[in-house]
Amino acid sequence: MMPNRQKQLLFSFSGLLGLSCALTAAVAAGLPLWLRGSVLCRTGAELVNATGPELDKFLGELSYGLWAGQRLKTCGLGGRASRFTFFPDLLSTIPAGLHVTIIFFCGVVILFSSVATGFFFFNAFGRPFETLQGPLGLYLWTFISCAGSCLVMILFASEVKLHHLSHRIANFNEVNFVFVTYSERYDRCFWLFFLIFLIHGLNLLLIRLAGVQFPFQDSKETDLIGGAADLMY
Repeated sequence: MMPNRQKQLLFSFSGLLGLSCALTAAVAAGLPLWLRGSVLCRTGAELVNATGPELDKFLGELSYGLWAGQRLKTCGLGGRASRFTFFPDLLSTIPAGLHVTIIFFCGVVILFSSVATGFFFFNAFGRPFETLQGPLGLYLWTFISCAGSCLVMILFASEVKLHHLSHRIANFNEVNFVFVTYSERYDRCFWLFFLIFLIHGLNLLLIRLAGVQFPFQDSKETDLIGGAADLMY
């Protein structure tokens, strides 16, 4: 086991990392910087048979987050800028159930990152019971936060790629023109959740570095010792 002073410093550092994850997740979930891309006005490009550099006159921009975004449609005669919100504007256009699930797991990451922060400091300066307040709780809350951030990225990527979210947004309330997705790239808020995932993974390693055994490891070792003793007799 690690000396008490070093364990306090390690758990305090992990607590600060958990707090930064909670704050970062809260900010990232609210910003419209999850995906940035460009959309092509296919109708206009096909009318003039545009190719190569001529396509630039028919390329617009698109950026959005979990709650709102903006788009710039360009069909050869200047751009049309507009803003939109997912609730209630796009509620009938997007896969609402999947989108709400992403927001739910963002809340899970914020909540349990905050809980993990409190338990890190509690284990650093208090005398935790050998229950959820102790080693089991540190692993549990950190693992939930780590898994939640991973699910947020997976679900958002599936909404973008499998459900063609950008295409749905680009053609929302459009009557005369058809737009297609030309390019997409994940923006800074998406990568912030990837950073949160890595930090919680690091915290799991720091817990183990502090000398805290993985949950149920002791009981399994005891069962093995007991089984070996039974065989001897």
